Amino acid sequence: MSSIAVIGLGAMGRPIARNLLKAGHNVVVWNRSDGLADELVAAGARRANSVAEAMHVPVVFSVLSDDQAVAETFIDSGVLAQTTGGTVHVNLATVSAGLARRAGAAHAEHGVGYIAAPVFGRVPVAEAGALNILAAGEHALIDRVQPFFDVIGSRTWRLGDRPEQANIVKILGNYLIACAIQSLGEAVSLAEGVGVDSGQFVELLTSTLFPGAVYTGYGSMIAERRYQPAGFTTVLGRKDLHLALQAATDHDIPLLIGQVLRTVFDKAIAEGRGADDWAAIVEQQPR
Repeated sequence: MSSIAVIGLGAMGRPIARNLLKAGHNVVVWNRSDGLADELVAAGARRANSVAEAMHVPVVFSVLSDDQAVAETFIDSGVLAQTTGGTVHVNLATVSAGLARRAGAAHAEHGVGYIAAPVFGRVPVAEAGALNILAAGEHALIDRVQPFFDVIGSRTWRLGDRPEQANIVKILGNYLIACAIQSLGEAVSLAEGVGVDSGQFVELLTSTLFPGAVYTGYGSMIAERRYQPAGFTTVLGRKDLHLALQAATDHDIPLLIGQVLRTVFDKAIAEGRGADDWAAIVEQQPR
């Protein structure tokens, strides 16, 4: 089978690496802290001693947290200059359009392929190998890594030949989830205010007008005020909201609801809800 490296073994990186192992691929893993790699090594993965070593594998998936982590690991570290020509780096992180452009140029300078491939789906979806993959970059490179995408995802959406196109789509998807969370919180608050059971109210909405994972999943969390364990934290949500507002400014397109959400997220984090699931922003709404 083919060889692939996975760099970044957080909540999403581990199940992605695990599924690639189960599919029979030779998997090399690297993480800043060694402990998170132990389980995968025990299951048959090979531990790389450095990012540079991992980058000598023909295909590399990275699952890092933000622009800074990606820039420090791949661009500012000089690791690309040490990478064998022909390697393809697939960045699954949600990063800014600016970072995507910078990363694409830096990889091209050193003859390393670069694909942006952020995903829709929480940890249970990653564990099931059913992520939706938002891919952008050279078509030939995407074709080359598609067999790996088929292992970790249910569908690959090819969104263009410029990496930032995939990142903008992911950012907008998360922006719309934040809008849905806020509007759900407002509606639940008013329903409770007139004595309607919030659980029944959410069940009604999600069974009729708004079926689907966002309203069903977040609606139940809001009705139950259940924000732990966090599938996606308020801090990460605020990061992605900032990326959406930044992209909107760059293209001179206002996101009016986003301006309101900026205040909501900032207040939620200031009140100590940064590590809660981002559904907790609704607690800024009187209930």
